Amino acid sequence: MGRDILIGFVGKPSSGKSTMLNALTDATAKTGNFPFTTIEPNRAIGYAQVDCACSRFGLEGQCRPIYGGCKNGKRAIPIQLLDVAGLIPGAHTGKGLGNKFLDDLRHANALVHVVDVSGTTDAEGKACRGYDPSVDIEWLYNEMTAWIGTNLKEKWPNTRRRHIASKANPVHTLQNQFSGYGSNPATTAKVLDSLHLNTPLESWDEATLDRIVSRFVDIKFPTVIALNKIDHPDSDANISKIARREDANRLVLASAVSEVFLRRLAKQGFVNYEEGSEFVDTIDEFPDSGLKPLSESLRAKITDIQDMVLFRHGSTGVCNVLARAIELLELVPVYPVKNIHNFANNSNDGVFRDCVLVRQGTTAGQVAQIVLGGEAMSIIGINGNVGESDPIVAGKNDILSFRLRKDT
Repeated sequence: MGRDILIGFVGKPSSGKSTMLNALTDATAKTGNFPFTTIEPNRAIGYAQVDCACSRFGLEGQCRPIYGGCKNGKRAIPIQLLDVAGLIPGAHTGKGLGNKFLDDLRHANALVHVVDVSGTTDAEGKACRGYDPSVDIEWLYNEMTAWIGTNLKEKWPNTRRRHIASKANPVHTLQNQFSGYGSNPATTAKVLDSLHLNTPLESWDEATLDRIVSRFVDIKFPTVIALNKIDHPDSDANISKIARREDANRLVLASAVSEVFLRRLAKQGFVNYEEGSEFVDTIDEFPDSGLKPLSESLRAKITDIQDMVLFRHGSTGVCNVLARAIELLELVPVYPVKNIHNFANNSNDGVFRDCVLVRQGTTAGQVAQIVLGGEAMSIIGINGNVGESDPIVAGKNDILSFRLRKDT
């Protein structure tokens, strides 16, 4: 499972955030028969799609995950989602649900910012026309940096004096300030290393603190920008503008309402539709499919979705949102198996029952600790023994069998 990974969803009112969360936590997803699970009022389990190891060996028909599901080599991995409420300008000053918004935010490993790219809602989510959605992207970033920066600067005189008196290293001093935002020493060290600061901490001025905070937000909260409502005719110009300014690796084009609509029709038996696909099968094209006949209004709606979304962009984009978050977090799926030769745990259970997401650079020994609690063991991959210090590489040593050492 996604285990300790938490993806926070943020977005102003009427951005389509709730619709996207509903699609990502859909209990009727065809990748498996698994229940919708609400952990807390604002937390739930969603399903991130990755290419499953079963497709490398032609075993798609035998893949039966314990959690999530797998269909045609696309595996749905359960992962925790957090609905972060209260996103309006001035959240860092306590406006709206600002305090709760920022408190929730600090728990997330990555964010998905759902942006109404149609420009038909203003900064507070009220209906309008011609609004510039790039402003929303900027002020989310500004809210986060203002929140962290204000807190850091308020405490900085005392922090600086304590640093000088204790002769601490900068990572330790800064980590004490960033720990409340879910940071760890490795993250703080990465922030400082990336900035190549030449001045000692006691000489850092406000501009330096601003640079540190900005870099900290970039590293601690990698953010997917989900440009939602691409089905709206006003979205094209806004997409082009945002694409010129933002990192393409962070952008996902999406129509959450189209995804929810198509899944509902599939559940009701009007269409055959596979999540992440551009194809929608109806009785018009497949008379012997057993599908229900379409009314003119349903047929027109499907045609609009095909023309505005599926044929232009290849899918509704919803399934790409969590996949992109996994990429930004540099997570690698690892498949623990009991039998390294047939990839099964027991003879009748199917293959690749388990899957764990780990960060890039995680070693085989660390995976063993995650899976079996750190007991002494040997580790075997499809090409033979794997060293405990060997980093996991997708497609090379990501299928592992753990066994007790013979000398224990």
